[in-house]
Amino acid sequence: MARYTGPKTKISRIFGEPITGNGKWLTKNSNPPGMHGANRKRKTLGEYALQLREKQKAKYTYGLLEKQFRKTFDEAARRKGVTGENLIKLLEARLDNTVFRLGISPSRQGARQLVSHKHITVNGEVLNIPSYSCKAGDIIGLKNKSASNSAITGNLRGKNAKFNWLEWNETSSQGTFITYPERESVPENIKEQLIVELYSK
Repeated sequence: MARYTGPKTKISRIFGEPITGNGKWLTKNSNPPGMHGANRKRKTLGEYALQLREKQKAKYTYGLLEKQFRKTFDEAARRKGVTGENLIKLLEARLDNTVFRLGISPSRQGARQLVSHKHITVNGEVLNIPSYSCKAGDIIGLKNKSASNSAITGNLRGKNAKFNWLEWNETSSQGTFITYPERESVPENIKEQLIVELYSK
């Protein structure tokens, strides 16, 4: 299973944003990585470098490697509508991201592990494919045995109200994927148009 296993804080320092976690270490040291840190003379980034940087940011944010990210982009390009917005919608519809957005796990990495270890159900069936693309009406929840596991339920924090494309039922501890989100509803600081331009070269 492809996933990034390198240093997460270093990646966040490269972009200056907490894209791989809560970013608590950014307040302690927000300088770019490298021996000279902030004192290193850096050239102004060119057009290609800015586009590549934005693609890398999206990949690390959603936890994809290059091949999987490219396949997602190709699927976004095939669909009707704006390719960049389609890309964000497909990334947000991933099962591991949806589990994270529903508040079942405090991080995307944790959500991916829950899915891979067969703790998550979709429409009542156990599904262990983090890249599964949720569809309108899909019901996501914890497996019965997992729902009684205090180590898992202790991390439940409930859905953020601003994620209006999802619904969360506190009683049943299940969430519903209502529809694909609109771009303005997704809080991630990603300039998807730069990614489209990069892949269009």
